[in-house]
Amino acid sequence: MAKVSASMTRREAISAGAALATTLGVAGSRFAFGQNVSSEEKRLVWLGMDQAALDAAYDQRAYSPTFDAHLARRTARNKAALERLPQPLRYAYGDRPIEALDVHLSNQTKRPAPIVIYIHGGAWRGGVASGFAWVAEPFVNSGAHVVVPEYSHVQDVGDDLSVLGDEVRRAVAWVYENAESFSGDRDRIFISGHSAGGHLAAVTATTDWAGDFGLPANLIRGGLIASGMFDLEPVRLSSRSEYVLFTDETVHDLSPQRHLEHLHAPLLIAYGTLETPEFQRQSRDFAAAASAAGKDVKLLVAEGCYHLEVEQTIANPYGLLGKALLDMMELG
Repeated sequence: MAKVSASMTRREAISAGAALATTLGVAGSRFAFGQNVSSEEKRLVWLGMDQAALDAAYDQRAYSPTFDAHLARRTARNKAALERLPQPLRYAYGDRPIEALDVHLSNQTKRPAPIVIYIHGGAWRGGVASGFAWVAEPFVNSGAHVVVPEYSHVQDVGDDLSVLGDEVRRAVAWVYENAESFSGDRDRIFISGHSAGGHLAAVTATTDWAGDFGLPANLIRGGLIASGMFDLEPVRLSSRSEYVLFTDETVHDLSPQRHLEHLHAPLLIAYGTLETPEFQRQSRDFAAAASAAGKDVKLLVAEGCYHLEVEQTIANPYGLLGKALLDMMELG
């Protein structure tokens, strides 16, 4: 049986327990009757994957041979977008310096305008709001304001992911309460995000806004969640636990799939067919669970797209995801 030693890292300790639990699930009857269990079964950590396979399933570089090229292309696109767009407005949504957001105003004169809140990715430990003007541009040009919140990198807040969840929730609440200050329509707020930002966007979409903030339960009117994570249990078992301190409370509170009773908005859930198997499964399972709970969800599959290529289809008014979100907002 798995044994935890004092020298184990927290990931090794969690994985040791998970390996035992998985093995019990796979071959429980043989444990009960004292029969032999294969060494392969003992090494399983999650859904038939050993530790190396699970780590790779939450590492985008392992499945994208052109990852660095995509990053370079994104940087170039963002530089060009910043040159074309007016300087965004900058507002604070909290007291800490990081708790601020960029507002890219619609280039159309019709006011108030609908609002897209875009939560950027970066594995919870990277990315800044100014790096995502390229995603904002097509929505700005189509008549929407785009808000990109800044939020903490998890390593800067004691590896505590709940801080990030709290920040993005407060950012969304600020937008609702202050939309008029930038001629935004608080009754037409849409959420979007990709990767770690997809996870955090889904957290906001499944927040108890009435109970926790005293705001309308349906303040989010729709959203596009791309390549996100919706149940943190397997993420906890992966190498991401080396830089995130997952607790039982964190896993529960920040797993959107466990809080579908608070989902009141139609959602588009998307992934690419060349993404890691876990990122594909997470999106399929979340969409299936939401649909089974009677929620309005639609699953979109980006054929032949790696992880960062999925995000690029958001930043294109004619791309699979960009067009889908614009159509949802009735701006297409």
